[in-house]
Amino acid sequence: MRILVVEDEPKLANYVQKGLTENGHVVDVAHDGIDGAHLAVNGDYDLVVLDIMLPGIDGFGVLKAIKDSKNSKDTAVLMLTARDSVEDRVSGLREGADDYLVKPFAFSELLARLTALQRRGIRSASSLAASRIVVGDVELDLIRRKALRAGKLLDLTAKEFLLLSLLMRRQGEVLSRTVLAEQVWDMNFDSDTNVVEVAIRRLRTKLDDPFETKLLKTVRGMGYVLEQP
Repeated sequence: MRILVVEDEPKLANYVQKGLTENGHVVDVAHDGIDGAHLAVNGDYDLVVLDIMLPGIDGFGVLKAIKDSKNSKDTAVLMLTARDSVEDRVSGLREGADDYLVKPFAFSELLARLTALQRRGIRSASSLAASRIVVGDVELDLIRRKALRAGKLLDLTAKEFLLLSLLMRRQGEVLSRTVLAEQVWDMNFDSDTNVVEVAIRRLRTKLDDPFETKLLKTVRGMGYVLEQP
């Protein structure tokens, strides 16, 4: 899934982002309500993990912006907050939140709740389409974590699967090594690190080498792009 975490506590935000990324999700973070609302409304997220006590705009304001937006009408929202009163929980659910988790929490419970939201099809019929990405003869099943090309199963590692899903979601767009390092490995790009190049080379060996049509291309000096010829 592509997930937005809106949380003003940097340590907690980084903890959640790291954990979700390690479990194969693409994760963005906003540290205040204004940025959170902007990203949630203008981005293509499957799910938003949303705190209530936020600077700028509180979580209820962000939730309202999400639910009022046509672009984000199918985005599931899990409220993550230290405010555990019944009134707060009822208010969040009444305003359109799909689930509610109180701090402190176990990451395993957060992950289980997000998985449950995905499996229950909270995003209605469109969530089923969102769990499958197709570019040409390449198909990703995001729920079953399977990648196929021309009907043949590709034996990808977790990072290779995440890398391919990012490239497919943004097909036709040249992604720099910095973007790939941040999104897939949750790391700042270091010019002395060749982790991106190595991963691209291994992915290309599995994705393109056995097939006549090549999809993964290098744009010299800019980055990499996945597109149909």
